[in-house]
Amino acid sequence: MTAATGHAPPAIGISVAAVIAVLVGVSITTIDISLTSTALPAIAARIGASAASTIWVVNAYYIAVVAALLPLAALGEIHGHRRIFLAGLTVYALGTAACGFSHSLPALMMARAVLGLGSAAVSATTPALIRAIFPPQRLGRGLGIYALVVGLAFTAGPTVTSAILSIADWPWLFLMGAPLAILAGFLAMRSLPDTLANPRRFDAGSALLCAATFALLLLGIAGIGRIGTPWVCMALAIGIGCGFALREREAGQRAPILAIDLFRIPLFSLSAITSMCAFTIQGLAFVALPFLFHTVMGYSQVEAGLLLTAWPAALAVMTLIAAALADRIPPGLLGGLGLTLIAGSLASIALLPANAGAVAIIIRLALCGIGFGFFQSPNMLALMSSAPADRSGGASGILATSRLFGQSLGAASVAICLTFLPTNGLSVAIWLGAATAFFGSAVSFSRLLPHVRTRGQ
Repeated sequence: MTAATGHAPPAIGISVAAVIAVLVGVSITTIDISLTSTALPAIAARIGASAASTIWVVNAYYIAVVAALLPLAALGEIHGHRRIFLAGLTVYALGTAACGFSHSLPALMMARAVLGLGSAAVSATTPALIRAIFPPQRLGRGLGIYALVVGLAFTAGPTVTSAILSIADWPWLFLMGAPLAILAGFLAMRSLPDTLANPRRFDAGSALLCAATFALLLLGIAGIGRIGTPWVCMALAIGIGCGFALREREAGQRAPILAIDLFRIPLFSLSAITSMCAFTIQGLAFVALPFLFHTVMGYSQVEAGLLLTAWPAALAVMTLIAAALADRIPPGLLGGLGLTLIAGSLASIALLPANAGAVAIIIRLALCGIGFGFFQSPNMLALMSSAPADRSGGASGILATSRLFGQSLGAASVAICLTFLPTNGLSVAIWLGAATAFFGSAVSFSRLLPHVRTRGQ
C-alpha cells in the first residue's frame, strides 16, 4: 500500500466505463440547472407565484449546494471520492423525485434543497475523480471531456425543457431525473475505482462553520428586497462572522476545509476568481434571458428555450477547440479573450429592441457560447494542475464552489434587479452581466504576468 496522496495513482490505461459513470453523474446534475432556469416562467405561472418569488426555487438549490460543497470535498479526500459520489447520486434521486411531487412553492423549495445536497456531493468529487482516472499527461484531455459534457448538458437543457413542456406539465422535468440518477449510480458501483484516502480527522465544527458561512452569505444576497433589510443584514453579518471564525479555527492546518492554503498559489487564486466571474455571468444569463425572450420580446416558452440553446451549443463545440489550444496558448489569454467576447455580446443583447428577430438573438447567444468555451476547459486545467496532487479534493471543491456559488450569485442578482426595478430590471441584469465579464477578463489577463506564470508552474 502506497502512502495516501488524496488520489489514486494513474494506471497505464484509462477505464472507459469509469469515465462514462462519472460523466453521466455530472451531466444529470448539470442539465438540472439548465432545466429549472429555463422552466421558471412556466413554474411561476402554474403555481401562481411571481417571477421574483419563483427564482427562490433556484436560490434554495444553490444555498444547499454551496453550503455542502467544501465539507463534502473534504470528506471525499478523507474517505474516498467514490463513496461521496455514490452517496450524492442517491440523495439526488430522492430529491428530484420529491421535486416532481411538489405542487406549492415552499414544498418545491424544500425538495430543491435536498436535490442540491446530492448535486453538491457529485460536483465536489467529479474533478478529483477525473484527476484520479486520467494520468497527468492526459489530465487536460480528461478535463476537456468533462467541460464538453457540461456544455452538452446545458445544450440539452433548454431543448429538453421546451420539448417536455410542449407535451407535459413541469413536474415531469424533475421526475425523469430519478431513474437517470439510479442508472448513473449503478454504472459507478460497477466500474468506478476506489481512490486512495488521505486519512485525517474530519473537523465537524469547521464543516458547520463553512456551511454556515456560504449559506448565510448567499441567503443574505438572495434575500435583498425579499426578506426585509434587518434579516438581510443579520444573515450577512453572521455569515461574515462565521467566515472569520472558520479562518481562525483552521489556521495552521495542513488541509483545511476552506482551502486557504491553495490561494497562496497565484495561478490558482486568479483562476478561481476568473471562474467565479464567468459562472456568475452564466447563472445570471440563464435566469434572465428566458424571461426577457418570453415576457419582453413575446416569444413562447418553447421558442425561448430553443433560442437559448444557441449559447450552450456553441460552448460545446468550442470546448473541443479550446482544450487543444490550452496546450499551446496560456489560459489567461484564452480566458481573457473569451470573457471580453461575452461582455460585448451581452451588451449587444441588452441593446436589442423588443421586436428583435430570432437570427439576431441566436448570433449574439452563439458568440457568448464561443467566449465561454475559450474560458472553461483551459481555466479548469490551470486551476486543478496548479494545486498539489494531495490537495485534489480541496482544489475540486474550490472549482465546484466557484462554479455553483457564481451561478447562484447570478441568479440572485436577477431577483434583486426584478425586485427593485420591475420595469427594466431584466435589462439592468444583463448590463450587470456584461460588466462582470469585463472585470473577469481583466483578472484572467493578469495571469499572463511573469511572476504569476512562473509561480503557477
